Amino acid sequence: MQADQAWDWEPGARTVLEDATACAAPHEWTEEPESSPDGERLAAVANLGDGRFTVCVNAEPWETDFEKAWYLRFSPDGRLSAVTMEDGMWTVSVDGVSWEESFDFAWGTTFSADGGVIAACIQSDGRYGMIVDGAPWETLHDNANNFRIAADGAHTAAAVQVKALGQADIETFQKGIFSVAVDGEPWDATFVNCFDPAIEAKTGRVAATVRRSLSDYSVAVDGKAWDAVYDCAWGPVFHPGNGQVLAPVRKKGLWGMAGEAGFAWNPVFIQCHHPQFSADGATLAAIVATSFGKFTVAVNGAPWSATFPVVTDLRVSPDGKTVAAQASNDNAAFRVLVNGSVWPGVYDMAYGPVICPATGQVAIRVEKGGRKAFVLDGKAHPATFDRAFDPIFSPDGAKVLLRGISGKAYKRIVAPVSAFTG
Repeated sequence: MQADQAWDWEPGARTVLEDATACAAPHEWTEEPESSPDGERLAAVANLGDGRFTVCVNAEPWETDFEKAWYLRFSPDGRLSAVTMEDGMWTVSVDGVSWEESFDFAWGTTFSADGGVIAACIQSDGRYGMIVDGAPWETLHDNANNFRIAADGAHTAAAVQVKALGQADIETFQKGIFSVAVDGEPWDATFVNCFDPAIEAKTGRVAATVRRSLSDYSVAVDGKAWDAVYDCAWGPVFHPGNGQVLAPVRKKGLWGMAGEAGFAWNPVFIQCHHPQFSADGATLAAIVATSFGKFTVAVNGAPWSATFPVVTDLRVSPDGKTVAAQASNDNAAFRVLVNGSVWPGVYDMAYGPVICPATGQVAIRVEKGGRKAFVLDGKAHPATFDRAFDPIFSPDGAKVLLRGISGKAYKRIVAPVSAFTG
């Protein structure tokens, strides 16, 4: 989440809302709340009774109420969206205003990197697609999944079924019934399966993992598959500088990273997935397993020495100098890994590291003993909460915005990095 210099960055704690469950409209209950990126607003879906719902923002209800409302999300630019139903039809409502088009179902609201574009998944008359800022795809499909929006919001994509398939029609399936739809329109090429489309911002090129036969996997870019085939493959990424596409692939039982011209990382890993480039493309990191059940992070092909049963939530700073992830012992005893080192703290839960773009410092929201807390570079802030939201660095990295609920009170804390001493 990118911070804005215009937010209130004056150090100190402030109670934004005395009662996080409050709503000025008569209501029976509220759902789990969401916090705005700047910490100034707390929003929750409220049940008004008799099958009616609204959204309360700092205890003030939207003017509109609905038959149902769910999937409340703040966009990076601070707008508040909810998936809402009226007269049995679903749409997206943004800051209380519903998009004109409605559907049999809607879900999975997602945003461009700056929040300027909002998209969601839709289903209408048994066909699936996306809606972008209120405009649905012109072409919907019998099946769609792996929905994506480009970082700049200019394009959307999904894996889609483009050929009908009868029951037990194995022959047609093996000839290929799936493709990738870009802004709703599918590639001409079809495959047995398509997975994990990636969209290159500005150019709109799309790459995806494809299954060319029951046993052969590859990568296709704008519908054209690589010549090479592999035993398996995971989602590709675009090099942010030269546009090269790389993907984790398996050959003869071992995983590496390959491009169309061949291997960029030799296949030496038991597993390799979730690759991520730095903004300049000089650093490529991925989650890997060096042996069975021993996961870590590899940076430019070199694995860290510390291994764990599970590693997730890989993050790479824009300059590539900081790489972070979290690890656990099968969803217990969570740890934080930064540049190959392991923080000393062990937590009941961790929620994904946040890297400061300006300084490379790492902060994370954690849970221990039933309390939520914040840790910066291994040191904890003294404040703890019943519920908390991810930390956000100030643009200069000198402060961290902490948001949380303690008891009933929703609080906003601007903490200098020097306040993390525990």
